[in-house]
Amino acid sequence: MLSLLLAAAAIAAAPPRSSELRAGPNDSLAGTLLLPSGKSRAAMVIIPGSGPTDRDGNNPAGIKAASYRKLAEALAEKGIATVRIDKRGMFGSAAAGNPNTATFAEYDSDLRAWVDKTRKASGQKCVWVAGHSEGGLVALRAADAPGVCGVVLLAAPGETLGQTIRKQLRANPANAPFLASAEAALTELEAGRKVSVDGMHPALAQSLFNPAVQGFMIELLSQDPSRLATAVRRPMLIVQGGHDVQVGLANGDALKKAAPRASYVLFPAMSHVLSDGPAERAANLATYAEADRPLTAGLADRVAAFVTGAK
Repeated sequence: MLSLLLAAAAIAAAPPRSSELRAGPNDSLAGTLLLPSGKSRAAMVIIPGSGPTDRDGNNPAGIKAASYRKLAEALAEKGIATVRIDKRGMFGSAAAGNPNTATFAEYDSDLRAWVDKTRKASGQKCVWVAGHSEGGLVALRAADAPGVCGVVLLAAPGETLGQTIRKQLRANPANAPFLASAEAALTELEAGRKVSVDGMHPALAQSLFNPAVQGFMIELLSQDPSRLATAVRRPMLIVQGGHDVQVGLANGDALKKAAPRASYVLFPAMSHVLSDGPAERAANLATYAEADRPLTAGLADRVAAFVTGAK
């Protein structure tokens, strides 16, 4: 009897199984499959946020929070299989094309490939799509696609990107000298017209209005997350952080208003990188570089409960 109990304990303590997974045309897309030690209760694809954010949730700009890896590991402990992915043209998916010319139609196609691959790898009939930040738009667009169980939105926009950018620009007093020109450029992009960066402040010309990404920005600005949320017919969980200085409370409220049947959870101290952070903006942003800061308590529990049916 004792030997049986020890064997059972050893099985329970077995670590999750991690492996590289590839999908898409010529297997040009790369991701990490993390399977729980036992049979999977559900499966999920984790879609990264904006810019050069990798499959773990890190970014060369100084983000070291590894939010997606920590979430995947916590979900594996609860029997949830995950695939966290590199976007086309980036990191392990560099062979899939130029990331600056990516379109939402291509992201849609890529996600369909990941859903199919994840279903087969996990043995599940359908797969949840979880989008963080800008990745929430991709998740919403795929909500009713074949093989998708439903949607989990993690710190995802509820307002249009134009609304969010304007709020962020106005919130920083240092932007005052070039605020008018930045908003004028934003209006042009919203109208579908590219803008010249001649004479523009370098911080804007090299990032927000970088000519290399203006084509994608025009398409991104045309996306309306609340309209997309209204059309979702499958189960949806909206996760909002109270200390998110990038995607504030108004976004979660807008999504909940657009999709009143969706489940909504607010973690009062959660920041944009899915860990607790201070309310003050500069101190909050500084925590993004803290690799050892834990995932917000209860986040993985809530997500796991939702995708396994205990809503």
